[in-house]
Amino acid sequence: MATLAPMTLSEKAVDFIDDASLTSLVEATEPDARQVQDCIAKSLAKQALSVEETAVLLNATAPESVERIFEAARQLKRDVYGNRLVLFAPLYIGNACVNDCAYCAFKRSNPDAIRRTLRPDELRQQVTALENHGHKRLILVFGEHPRYDAEFIAESVRTVYSVREGHGSIRRVNINAAPLDHDGYRTVKAAGIGTYQVFQETYHHETYARVHPEGTRKGDYLHRLDALSRAMEAGIDDVGIGALFGLHDWRFEVLGLVTHALYLQARYGVGPHTISFPRLRPAAGVTLDERYRVSDDAFKRLIAILRLAVPYTGLILTAREDAALRREVMAFGVSQIDAGSRIEIGGYTEAGDAQCMEREQFQLGDIRSLDEVMRELLQDGYIPSFCTACYRLGRTGEHFMEFAIPGFIRRYCTPNALSTLTEFLTDYASAETRAVGEQLIETELAAMPDGTGKRRLQDVLARIRKTDERDLFF
Repeated sequence: MATLAPMTLSEKAVDFIDDASLTSLVEATEPDARQVQDCIAKSLAKQALSVEETAVLLNATAPESVERIFEAARQLKRDVYGNRLVLFAPLYIGNACVNDCAYCAFKRSNPDAIRRTLRPDELRQQVTALENHGHKRLILVFGEHPRYDAEFIAESVRTVYSVREGHGSIRRVNINAAPLDHDGYRTVKAAGIGTYQVFQETYHHETYARVHPEGTRKGDYLHRLDALSRAMEAGIDDVGIGALFGLHDWRFEVLGLVTHALYLQARYGVGPHTISFPRLRPAAGVTLDERYRVSDDAFKRLIAILRLAVPYTGLILTAREDAALRREVMAFGVSQIDAGSRIEIGGYTEAGDAQCMEREQFQLGDIRSLDEVMRELLQDGYIPSFCTACYRLGRTGEHFMEFAIPGFIRRYCTPNALSTLTEFLTDYASAETRAVGEQLIETELAAMPDGTGKRRLQDVLARIRKTDERDLFF
């Protein structure tokens, strides 16, 4: 019978979160306009901000300062990521869990939760359904339980990659699962995973202890904080961090995320590939503590500030948020979103239009179809992208900073985004979405300088439209 991995730590593991220091930064006075402008200038030069500089932006509440932060975040997103947005879908594999997190519907003490783990044939059915809608990138989500050991995760990844439906295939599988030991990370890396995510949930020690009961696996703060250090030591250079906003002061959590990113950069030469910033949502069997609820205005600020603090780190906005808010904050620095998401176990083949709270970890705010989300993005001038070229060509980890410059975007990112968009439009899109998408592609092509690169891209797009050739990347 499978058992949970030993709770080992990385070499020289250290608790690098100083609550008193971060709290003092949060409680600092309003900075003057020059301080704010200096921090913004550093961000626009594509340099990561220190924790202290991030705090300057957090404490800048004057309307003119907030607007300058928003505009700088918009500009930085355009400079680093262009008008592309990467799309993915979550796929929940199993919700058995040994933990008892106060905010989570999957907590072990919740009698309302319907427990289930997908069998291999059920997993293949879910992947087939996702491919039939046009998805190319997934994140697999697991509870923390002995049956979800490293080999189980790795086998799930291999199963996902093995499914081919028509022109469909999953080209990148990310993981959101419990912390592993070094051997466990090596096992899942060998299966060909992309990013391994572990969210600290809250960086505030007292709050962490309050919502994660003592004696549970997740109740060990340092073991979780150290999780991605072990992953990097095991050879996984793409890791994702995150905090659940609403457990403690949102400004403290932003500083915690930046501290974590800077620690990984300093120790391993590369920071996190992505940062996630979900807000607390209603969940079956859960009573939410509202004292640290994050308002929409604060949520917009934290996204913009994170964009400025970590210029080269992907920011993930999830379908926890409603469609209108998601549309508004895309421009503040978001680089990845999920779409067409269902988080019930088996939800992509069994769920109807309504959500079943007893089968979900939390309530989603946006359950529109992938096609609907794609059409809105196209109407707003974004290029929805399913690109995975960088990962398969080794442009990951520390190498990304070398490439994440405007010239790289023009040479690789935009062509790859347009080729994967053309795949979606040709194979899966509704007539309305296809029309909007083809118009955007023509606009993008017209803006490109004539030359070998443009001709090659036009040839790739024609081959996708006219033949069965797919996955043609630059």
